[in-house]
Amino acid sequence: MPQGLAVPDGLPARVRIHEVGPRDGLQNEKAIVPVEVKAEFVRRLAGAGLRTIEATSFVHPKWVPQLADAEQLMPLLRDPRVQQDLADVELPVLVPNERGLDRALEHGVGRVAVFGSATESFARANLNRTVEESLAMFAPVVARAREAGVRVRGYLSMCFGDPWEGPVPAAQVVRVGKALLDAGCEELSLGDTIGVATAGQVAVLLREFADAGVGTDRLAVHFHDTYGQALANTLEALRRGVTVVDASAGGLGGCPYARSATGNLATEDLVWMLDGLGVETGVSLDALAGVSAWMAGQLGRPSPSRVVRALRGSSDRDGRDGRDGAADA
Repeated sequence: MPQGLAVPDGLPARVRIHEVGPRDGLQNEKAIVPVEVKAEFVRRLAGAGLRTIEATSFVHPKWVPQLADAEQLMPLLRDPRVQQDLADVELPVLVPNERGLDRALEHGVGRVAVFGSATESFARANLNRTVEESLAMFAPVVARAREAGVRVRGYLSMCFGDPWEGPVPAAQVVRVGKALLDAGCEELSLGDTIGVATAGQVAVLLREFADAGVGTDRLAVHFHDTYGQALANTLEALRRGVTVVDASAGGLGGCPYARSATGNLATEDLVWMLDGLGVETGVSLDALAGVSAWMAGQLGRPSPSRVVRALRGSSDRDGRDGRDGAADA
């Protein structure tokens, strides 16, 4: 494990990791993970020091059956035996529309996220709507959430490349992103859904947002690692002032509506880099690697994270220990 150094000039002293493994990670698994295992996954992630953990999605079960148990999961996370471990942890959930928001509000959530697309092709594939129609659908969701005192995040997919349309113009991304922010989203996560971004593209897009009056204090980044560029892209975003980075424990995830999308940036790989730069995250790398090795055991396969493999390996012992722990949860 690298020793922390003085933070280099141009980088933030601290980064907030927005952990998406329980939602964005598990939604792309073929197997249905038992709800008790999901609750234990969230609890263990919190124990490793993560303070923003996206718990689930209130999307119709027909579209994402892997997360059809959202109504069962949320009460488990509020069980007094679990709540003490989650007292200072934010548990945002994804909502697609007003019905999804209704379901989330019934469980007392304090933070939700909506998800849009910068391109017409993906908007059609993912939401069965045009970009403008999807923005119109989100407007009452965001308004009602804010009226209820719930904070709202916006996800924007296909910010760098689209499998049907190719490279995405930065001006197009800024237009849709600003519409989400203007609608009331307090934070906008810029997604490289199919993992084709380069550091140069990241610099251009963030500069375009700045020129449009959107500061990096309202932006987060969400990279997939298809071409092995997720860490390089993240580092460029940090140099440009971004301080919120999405990542998925063990590198779980992808996108069920874009087959070329590979796994998310692994949280362990991100923490390894930030530890080596002296950037604070509040996350214990060793503890987090243990959580991801345990989750890989639940899924019956090795973790795709390079750091997890380096620190923990993919031994049968991790898988057996994980299953034993789940039985106790």
